[in-house]
Amino acid sequence: MARFSIMIGAVLSALLAAASCGTGTPEERCGPASARVTRVIDGDTVELEDGTKVRYLLVDTPEITKGKDDCFGREAALANDDWVGGKVVDLTYDQECSDHFGRLLAWVWVNGKQVNRLLVEGGYACVLYIAPNGKDRKEEFEALEAQAKDEGRGMWGACQEVACDK
Repeated sequence: MARFSIMIGAVLSALLAAASCGTGTPEERCGPASARVTRVIDGDTVELEDGTKVRYLLVDTPEITKGKDDCFGREAALANDDWVGGKVVDLTYDQECSDHFGRLLAWVWVNGKQVNRLLVEGGYACVLYIAPNGKDRKEEFEALEAQAKDEGRGMWGACQEVACDK
């Protein structure tokens, strides 16, 4: 009996170790492949119908929470709400599933368009790269940001100081 208990213990330990290593695809490890957005918190964060908060990968919009009211923050939040508010979105993930606030980190898609990209293209967001997520798309997003700056789109044309600009 002791030998059987040791074997069961070893099997359970192996299973727990495998689970904690984050095996499987990001979608299997991280969260839902699609869900309805019930609340837009700001330009780069939403809440899903199950209460899960999702932070968009590779973007940072001006703040409108925690007592801040950065230039173009409200416009970014309104654009985000227009795109995803009340809609079912598709979610894809990268290497790390969540941030230190417990929010899911995701690429957010609606009607075949990636909202992360739309935010940068429209001048609603700066690029925010936090390794390792987004490494393979960092240069693409930096080029989109540079073009939005050059053309004065969104906050790049409206704000004297852009809060998220490096």
